[in-house]
Amino acid sequence: MEKRLQKPAVVCLLALICCALWGSAFPCIKVGYEWFGIEGTGSQILFAGYRFFLAGVLTFIFGCILEKRFLTMKRSSIPYILRQGFLQTTVQYFFFYVGLANTTGTKGSIINASNAFVSIVAAHFMLKNEKMTWQKGIGCILGLAGVVVINLAPGAWGTGFSIQGEGMVLICTTAYGISTVVLKMISDLESPMTITSYQILFGSVLLIVIGLALDGHVEGFTLKSTLLLIYMALISTVAFSIWTILLKYNPVGKVAIYGFTIPVFGVALSAIFLGEEIFSLKNLTALILVSVGILIVNHVKGGTSVKENS
Repeated sequence: MEKRLQKPAVVCLLALICCALWGSAFPCIKVGYEWFGIEGTGSQILFAGYRFFLAGVLTFIFGCILEKRFLTMKRSSIPYILRQGFLQTTVQYFFFYVGLANTTGTKGSIINASNAFVSIVAAHFMLKNEKMTWQKGIGCILGLAGVVVINLAPGAWGTGFSIQGEGMVLICTTAYGISTVVLKMISDLESPMTITSYQILFGSVLLIVIGLALDGHVEGFTLKSTLLLIYMALISTVAFSIWTILLKYNPVGKVAIYGFTIPVFGVALSAIFLGEEIFSLKNLTALILVSVGILIVNHVKGGTSVKENS
């Protein structure tokens, strides 16, 4: 199983599945805001908390079924997994929702997509066997260029830089990029399903507490809106679980680079479900740039050991 999960084709397929799922969250969130009557930062954070708490519960249930045991953590693992939940779920999504409410979608998308670059740079300093190379650098530049191209639109960039807007998204991006490396470092402590379920549960509870403290509310529960919430939870359940498994057996750089495809999938799926135009020169150009960047990073000569840790 370990060798199979290290094959480039398998890594590519599974990573793209994760990114496609995360990309589908963009139109889902837009629709969810409308169906649940979400208005204001508190309600947005509370909505995110509900989504991820349900995702944590589902991950825990699926993990118990797959591993045929009740998922428990060793006492020594608890502080590491709680730290992961705080970084990867609470910090990331708190600052993402606050920041996105105070900047343009284009800026938010590009800054957030740069978490792949942050992960690769962080791995250089935090993992002794994952040093930055010119191939990785070029791959990141091409990937980020693809994200910029796909977001080119008149007036989309807005003006200036604000702490409440772009600054918050930048904090979110940095936290998630670092959390990807930390996840790699703790991947041997427990099974991927155990780490994923408990980190999401802990992080989501903090989001719910923050959302309630900010007078957030979520209403409009119908069969249709509830099914949407369940799907959004499943996005996180499946994507985070697969991503954790990939990081366990592969270098951070070869997995994180696929993160640049999330905005590409987001634009494509938004076009399909929200009736926006999909076939355009900028979309094709962005796809080519991101794809070339991924190929360059995954053809680094000499390879990197998959057993590195700090």
